[in-house]
Amino acid sequence: MKTLREQTDAKIAAGRQAKPEFMKGVDAIIDRAKAFPEGDNAIKVEEKAPNFELPDPEGNLIALNSLLDKGPVVVTFYRGDWCPYCNLQLRALQARLDDIHALGATLVAISPQVPDGSLTKNEITEMEFIVLSDQDAKVAEQFGVAWEVPEFLMEHMRVDRNLDLETINNGNRNILPIPATFILDTNGVVKWSYVNVDYRTRSEPNEIIDALKRLT
Repeated sequence: MKTLREQTDAKIAAGRQAKPEFMKGVDAIIDRAKAFPEGDNAIKVEEKAPNFELPDPEGNLIALNSLLDKGPVVVTFYRGDWCPYCNLQLRALQARLDDIHALGATLVAISPQVPDGSLTKNEITEMEFIVLSDQDAKVAEQFGVAWEVPEFLMEHMRVDRNLDLETINNGNRNILPIPATFILDTNGVVKWSYVNVDYRTRSEPNEIIDALKRLT
């Protein structure tokens, strides 16, 4: 089975072949974002994560503190079910979910999407981990991974992808999370993290599992 990195690299290569000018534009945006650097305000290892309470697809409020009572928590921020790189990442995590659970941990995936009837029927929410909605990206902001998406990418989403983020995210038009993953111990302290403003690159499930093994 291909690693997540191999899958995302293949997706990037296909994008470069199909839309070379667009991918050059994305490269330029990512380079500028790294130069500032975006994501530098993300909470760091050994810092305590903020508690949050967010709705799941059925509207049930899930609190981080209640999950931490059961064991470590893996919190991953993704852009939405419309993002092909997010889908690759979450499928890869689903494939290793038994290993994550065997180490006593809970996996929580957070995006700005609205928890409505349509969201309950997509592939991601039918996976076996917890999916939560951070519509105004406030929790992403508290974790230091909220990103104002450049107009170049917004135009691509509107014109090429026919995506209406304002509707998908219930009024949040251009704030998305930087794809990021945090492992929290039972005290809510960050013990491992992966933050990369390049939304095409994600942490490997094996890295998460190895970090959980060290934690336990």
